[in-house]
Amino acid sequence: MARTYEQLQRQIVALQAQAEKLRRKELDEVIGRIREAIAFYGLTADDLGLSSKPASKRRAGRTAATRRGTGKGAAKRQRAAGSAKAAAAAVLYRDENGNTWVGRGKRPQWLRDALAAGRSLEDFKVTAS
Repeated sequence: MARTYEQLQRQIVALQAQAEKLRRKELDEVIGRIREAIAFYGLTADDLGLSSKPASKRRAGRTAATRRGTGKGAAKRQRAAGSAKAAAAAVLYRDENGNTWVGRGKRPQWLRDALAAGRSLEDFKVTAS
């Protein structure tokens, strides 16, 4: 039996509605998995490239550990602790009293005093172990 144009149009509309319903269901499942991964790894909008900052500045100061988070709820804890700030930089210089400097910004007073007393910057360099 031959179908009419009108019958085909109704069938197309019905199939489009069915396809949209299935699409929405799949999207809900995908979004759920994405949200779970974001929470598990403690990802931020910057990590996902959803920030207006240039990519080169987004990653500055971030380590794999800070991007990874510590499990479920890590993202919430990081937001509460001010995760918008970059992670702490690694210590490059340390003295025998436990004073440290990451090598950025103005040299701390303890280091300036030691340098003035004749010590060199290399004396305080932290070596990777």
